[in-house]
Amino acid sequence: MRKPNHTVPGTKRTADRPPLWKQWLSYFVEFHLESAPSDYNPHLYVALRQGRYQLCSENAVYSYGDLYSNFFDAFQTLDIQKLPIRNVLILGLGLGSIPLMLERNFKRNYEYTAVEIDDSVIYLAQKYVLHELESPISCIQADAFHYVQQATETFDMVCMDIFLDDLIPTKFASPTFLKNLQQLIKPNGLLLYNRLSLTPDDREQTLDFYRKHFKEVFPKATYLDVQTNFMLINRNDLFHS
Repeated sequence: MRKPNHTVPGTKRTADRPPLWKQWLSYFVEFHLESAPSDYNPHLYVALRQGRYQLCSENAVYSYGDLYSNFFDAFQTLDIQKLPIRNVLILGLGLGSIPLMLERNFKRNYEYTAVEIDDSVIYLAQKYVLHELESPISCIQADAFHYVQQATETFDMVCMDIFLDDLIPTKFASPTFLKNLQQLIKPNGLLLYNRLSLTPDDREQTLDFYRKHFKEVFPKATYLDVQTNFMLINRNDLFHS
């Protein structure tokens, strides 16, 4: 597992902001900006759409600024501004939509640790988004499964957002992973675990995972229906009136 770092060798270049005419026109037509295929994501690319950078694979949207609605809706429902959060662990970086929306839309400045296995994703995130953040963020190129096994630091909030294309690798749904993840969450800390619910099969699989595995490790859990995803959350007390 590599040590935390803000840059990966050869990725210090940052992208200029698109001209205003292109940002405006992107509300009507998508602009392809860059492809960066990797062993993990053979069809990885960045596009400009609706004035925002979008990171996509062949069958999935990995990141989309504040229009990455599954986390945006969850943060809004949780009234994230009122929670005592200082440090955040992000498993699955994307283009950095999570810190971007927390900083710009919810006016939160946290300290971030982001774990991402794909150096192409880190390269694109650093080039297009991360350099614009005021919040400190350390990127660790590593398998999140092994990181969670070995890490000793604990966090106020953990955002689990790992997909390969449109699938979550099975090891990230295992009881072992969930128990190791539990050890990284501070007392009264928050876990948000993103799962698909796009199709009936997705919903059935997610609810089966939630009942059989997630609730076993996090007995006070609940979930939010956030459009095409379910956000599994370790604390149901945050929703009491």
